[in-house]
Amino acid sequence: PLVRRRTKDEVLSDLPPKTEQTIDIELGTQHRRIYDTRLQRERQKVLGLVDDMQKNRFEILKSLTVLRQLSLDPALVDAQHESVGSAKLDQLVSDLTQVTAEGHRALVFSQFTRFLARVRARLDDAGIAHAYLDGRTRRRDKAIGAFKDGDAPVFVISLKAGGVGLNLTEADYCFVLDPWWNPAVEAQAIDRTHRIGQTNPVTVYRYVSQATIEEKVMALKERKAALFASVMDADGALSGAISAED
Repeated sequence: PLVRRRTKDEVLSDLPPKTEQTIDIELGTQHRRIYDTRLQRERQKVLGLVDDMQKNRFEILKSLTVLRQLSLDPALVDAQHESVGSAKLDQLVSDLTQVTAEGHRALVFSQFTRFLARVRARLDDAGIAHAYLDGRTRRRDKAIGAFKDGDAPVFVISLKAGGVGLNLTEADYCFVLDPWWNPAVEAQAIDRTHRIGQTNPVTVYRYVSQATIEEKVMALKERKAALFASVMDADGALSGAISAED
């Protein structure tokens, strides 16, 4: 079998540049203590299950998901932590305030719709108008129209709902609030704005909580992306690119 691959850089050479930047987010003192305490518990649990990965897959992913949510906002895991706050939300509101004041428009992505609800509440408090879309949104056209028509400078979108079928070249900033295991899913979401019709340079900010599972997810994504590139792009790499360790 043969594969003919045409990359976007080859086909759309006239697209404006896209700049991607990882923003390291430092957890607050109380948030860090909550995360580290839960990390020890979940680590012991997972290490006891990983010998039979297939049988225990659901429980393992459940533990990993808890840690990913804790990396965003401890209140996602326990309502008692409502007052702790989220450094990511603080950073996002600060960045969006500046971006929108300069006349730019932005997409904000997260996999977790409960976190997006908290994002929306903070944007309301800051007086930043926004549209919203997730997999349960019934009037997709209304939400998309509110952003495209200029009524709202920010579009808050769940990663899966915004991954396909949208043309949002009105935006020139993207904020990815939590890294996802699959680099292709993220790339598809970001490319809602970096596509035919875009006339402005696009800036992508990825927020990554320091010393959390999010750094592990980023490392895994980089390995998967590099493996894909070595298989698909290198001359004859398919024969020896995938090792037992991969």
